[in-house]
Amino acid sequence: MKFGWRGAIGIALSIALLVYALHGVNFGVVADTLRHSNIALFALSAIAATLIFPLRALRWRVILDPVEPDIPLGRLWRATAIGMMIGNIVPARAGELARAYALSREHPRVGFAAAFASIAVDRVFDAVVLLLLLFLAMLDPAFPSGTRVANQPIANWAGGGIVAVVAVLIALYAVVLFPQRVLTFYELVVRRLAPKLEARGRDALVAFAGGLSVLRSPRRFGTVLMWTILHWAMNAFAFWLGFRAVGIVAPFSAALFVQGIIAIGVAIPSAPGFFGVFEAVARESLAVYGVGSDLAVAWAIGFHILSFIPITVIGAVYFARLGMHMGDLGAAAER
Repeated sequence: MKFGWRGAIGIALSIALLVYALHGVNFGVVADTLRHSNIALFALSAIAATLIFPLRALRWRVILDPVEPDIPLGRLWRATAIGMMIGNIVPARAGELARAYALSREHPRVGFAAAFASIAVDRVFDAVVLLLLLFLAMLDPAFPSGTRVANQPIANWAGGGIVAVVAVLIALYAVVLFPQRVLTFYELVVRRLAPKLEARGRDALVAFAGGLSVLRSPRRFGTVLMWTILHWAMNAFAFWLGFRAVGIVAPFSAALFVQGIIAIGVAIPSAPGFFGVFEAVARESLAVYGVGSDLAVAWAIGFHILSFIPITVIGAVYFARLGMHMGDLGAAAER
């Protein structure tokens, strides 16, 4: 795959944020904290962080059910692991493309376009649940009192955020229930502002609307939502176990808060694996709970590395077994 300007910007930002995250940190204290951390809890943390990917595969199966029912779970799991591995070692968000390509290769009845559209839906559910859990954590009585953002009480942000999440769900249902009207509105706007993008954007919107068919069935919607909540609750549990491993005393809601802020942070361009961004955002979000920079960075480094290794190795093994090559992904990206 080509290394473009987006990848270069991401790596530059990651380096800058890593320097920021480590600024003023006592490396001796960080090393000592990691040396004396609870290895058993850290190992459990890494296991919990890896278990989120089978949960993601289970959810993906439900999202794809209207397109191709009863896809073998093993194929979805392998594609998920490969996508995560690629995302950890290749810049420019190549992991999602790799995930869609791996599934279309092993299960040809699901075309690349359909698989990629389903991942967009997958990410929408992630965003909605992550933000909802973040805002609920901010409303927890255990959240540090007096915290203000932009001179506004945190409750205002949390309440407004929940309203915004509900608005997003309403917008998604509008796409599902009134696709032709949404498409017509899109064409009217884009035809005036950027006519060259009209055809490509229309195709993407049609594919996305098709992927959102999961919302037509209340049962299927509830199932996807359940798997999404379990996924991010498990990830927060992994965070919390890591907190305990290095001696951070914080409620479970703190893990929900930190994972939500990190999810927002890693949305910016970054190096593969989000190194630098993860550590900087972890330091700042844990500071809200009064955690010092040395302890916060110790957790961020320890957890990040331990959670990075298993899924990257697993994905690399599947990538090799399926006979895939990086050139395949480049060709898929040009379709």
